[in-house]
Amino acid sequence: MKPKAVVFDIGNVLIEWQPERFYDAEIGEERRRAMFSAVDLHGMNDAVDRGGHFTDTIYATADANPDWRAEIRLWHDRWIELASPVIEHSVRLMKALQARGVPVFSLTNFGIQSYDLAAGYYPFLREFDRDFISGHMGVIKPDPAIFERLEADSGLAASELIFTDDRADNIAAAHLRGWKTHHFTSPQGWADRLVAEGLLDATEAR
Repeated sequence: MKPKAVVFDIGNVLIEWQPERFYDAEIGEERRRAMFSAVDLHGMNDAVDRGGHFTDTIYATADANPDWRAEIRLWHDRWIELASPVIEHSVRLMKALQARGVPVFSLTNFGIQSYDLAAGYYPFLREFDRDFISGHMGVIKPDPAIFERLEADSGLAASELIFTDDRADNIAAAHLRGWKTHHFTSPQGWADRLVAEGLLDATEAR
């Protein structure tokens, strides 16, 4: 059965998300490794993605770790540099699907304020047919509840959805609910899958 809606993750699917790469360039790989070992920065980011205030959460973590205070604040103050660049081919796929009349949803671990910041730089983030943003939902992938909420709110059955994400644990959680899934490793692989599903033709998927 052809999917009735396509669900996109955002980080590393539509926008590159590589905090380690940013910090390697700023402070060097050795210091970055030391900082990430000393401070649970991804846990801090998860708290933002669950709805914690972007500024308050990051600055509190910085203040609690004075040896790394300035570096941690960069996660906030230069955040858009962590969340870049755009993966242009993926954005073209999103727009091609919509041009065909295929609904496109986001399902993303993203904070409330950080999403608003990103959307100011990347206008396509305001162009989904439906937004499912973890900060507003109070739950993050791969918790099964976030997939269940999307089904309930969209009115679509699991079997009517196809979802791409770069993280295997998120893909596994969606697969367990009966969603069609695609583990994103490159935009070309995703393009090929959309063609195989009959959602785009080869020209549209370029």
